Amino acid sequence: MAKALEGIRVLDMTHVQSGPSCTQILAWLGADVVKLEAPSGDITRKQLRDVPDVDSLYFTMLNANKRSITLNMKSERGKELFTKMVPKFDILVENFGPGTLERMGFDWDTLRELNPRLIYASIKGFGEGPYKHFKAYEVVAQAMGGSMSTTGFEDGVPLATGAQIGDSGTGIHTVAGILAALYQREHSGTGQRVTVAMQHAVLNLCRVKLRDQQRLTHGPLAEYPNKQFGDEVPRSGNASGGGQPGWAVKCAPGGPNDYVYVIVQPVGWEPIARLIGRPELVDDPEWATPEARLNKLDKMFQLIEEWTVNHNKWDVLAKLNAHNVPCGPIMSTKELIEDSSLADNDIVVKVDHPERGEFTTVGMPIKLSDSPVDIERSPLLGEHNVEVLAELGVDAAEVAELQANGVI
Repeated sequence: MAKALEGIRVLDMTHVQSGPSCTQILAWLGADVVKLEAPSGDITRKQLRDVPDVDSLYFTMLNANKRSITLNMKSERGKELFTKMVPKFDILVENFGPGTLERMGFDWDTLRELNPRLIYASIKGFGEGPYKHFKAYEVVAQAMGGSMSTTGFEDGVPLATGAQIGDSGTGIHTVAGILAALYQREHSGTGQRVTVAMQHAVLNLCRVKLRDQQRLTHGPLAEYPNKQFGDEVPRSGNASGGGQPGWAVKCAPGGPNDYVYVIVQPVGWEPIARLIGRPELVDDPEWATPEARLNKLDKMFQLIEEWTVNHNKWDVLAKLNAHNVPCGPIMSTKELIEDSSLADNDIVVKVDHPERGEFTTVGMPIKLSDSPVDIERSPLLGEHNVEVLAELGVDAAEVAELQANGVI
């Protein structure tokens, strides 16, 4: 079957995580993604290695289905080859620090002149303003986008989330911008610039906390477990933050991930009360309605936990789901990587690599009925130099010369 983005070519000048997570999705959707690296390679090829002298899992899990070429953009010949390359691509994606490509002589006006149909996507840490030149990393973006101030427990320090909402979250936002620009090009005939800031992407993912910031002006947030409120949204532990109260309750045998997250909807109170052996609470006016329970959510979840601690989380899951009570076990990374349903859905997949052998990675989370995704391995450094440069009229002899001179 044809791929959704078949025929679209992407020049991938990204590194580390935010950019590669974006271009990997484009590759999975069928685009021909050519990863342009310095001769030394993306820094993550060597970071957090578990096997000596082999591309790290950090790199292989973010650069599937791509081709790799190397090019020294500081050399004159490298710039000449890059100039020839730009017109042959539909999309260029980069996540350098502000002004890096401009200092190489390739600002947006120059790129647009080389290829008027080019969609030029840039991922930066911050938007225009006082933070523009700050260095941005995953947790810096979480810190400045509202995530850390609202994550953790009331009496604890701000916490980073394990989900990479700063890097991969920004990458997914960038995919949306690129696809929109690609669609608009079908009507306008011209490309455009797409810019996404990591701080902005994190803030977008934290919009419910800005909702609650404004609600605070009208009084305490009743669905939060906090006893006191100031003038900013507090950290609220495992509270759901939505209209229905939720919490993680402990299960047997009491390990670090032996918990089930339970949400108590109005219709769910009766089956929960009966399951936990407290049927008298169904009609008790002190417990029977959501309004009655709202000022004692901590006690409500304590009662539920007094039942769950006697059962393992999978038994709790089965019993609650039998009554349509929204819940989910806290799944460890080991449980996720071994989960057969995730493998059956091709979201946890095994890939062969010529140097490291078989490894497990995360597959494509977006499913298209007419554009199936085949997860392929990441490229070796410069693996496709000869074939990509041949498209520019560079023969094998010159490729060898370019390599000898440090251009590739």
